[in-house]
Amino acid sequence: GQIIGGMLTSSWVAFTLDLPLVIHLPLALIAGFLGGAFWGSIAGFLKARTGAHEVITTIMLNFIALNLLTFFLKTPIYQRPGRTDPLSKEVAESARLPSFGDYRVNWGIVLALLTAFVVWYLLFRTTIGFRFRAVGANPKAAAYAGMSVGGTYILAMALAGGLSGLAGTANLLGVVYSMSPGFLGYGFDAIALALLGRTHPLGVVLAALLFGALRAGALQMQGTAGVGTDIIVVIQALIIMFVAAPALVREIYRIRARSAIETDAITKSWAS
Repeated sequence: GQIIGGMLTSSWVAFTLDLPLVIHLPLALIAGFLGGAFWGSIAGFLKARTGAHEVITTIMLNFIALNLLTFFLKTPIYQRPGRTDPLSKEVAESARLPSFGDYRVNWGIVLALLTAFVVWYLLFRTTIGFRFRAVGANPKAAAYAGMSVGGTYILAMALAGGLSGLAGTANLLGVVYSMSPGFLGYGFDAIALALLGRTHPLGVVLAALLFGALRAGALQMQGTAGVGTDIIVVIQALIIMFVAAPALVREIYRIRARSAIETDAITKSWAS
């Protein structure tokens, strides 16, 4: 949903305005960030005011965003002239991310690496990042320390939504150049990347490179070796399972150990 929000705002800037590249491209990127931030802040506001779980509200907002996208793609503002299907106008040349030669790789990957560094600096080198981590670890303790838990929820979700919107904008301005309802799926991949990367910016970058290499090589593998692309999904699932398994086993062990300690303590106390 946040990816769609970013693409809706950035695409309007990208195909409506007529500006030089040095102005047009940054404006489109900023618009994408703001669109995603607005959509993410809705879930943050609902969590801060009502306690609604962000997973539930963002999933519901996904469907709202998807239907809004379909609606806007049928309006004269977005729909490509001469088409009746939901397909947007192409972004202007001055708003496109430059590519490296004839490859699909473009400056979006540089933008992603810079964004990862900014997120790392924000989380581990600023007071805002400390507040994010404190509220995420223990909201009650953070509130007792004087932090605004509700405000932190809204700010964190807005920034996360802005990053999602920026991701959608990079895909729009660097690869597809137009919008249609059939491009979704990146948001759910990002959940797997966050899990695999241990929610650390550097880990997420490495996990993204791994998954990107698997996805990029899937079609070549199918054509060269005759192996179906579905095997890539299986490999990704196995990677996530093996990464999550140790934590699950440790948690089960701790529960059993704690139960054994409590039982032993009660037995000895009763015997005495």
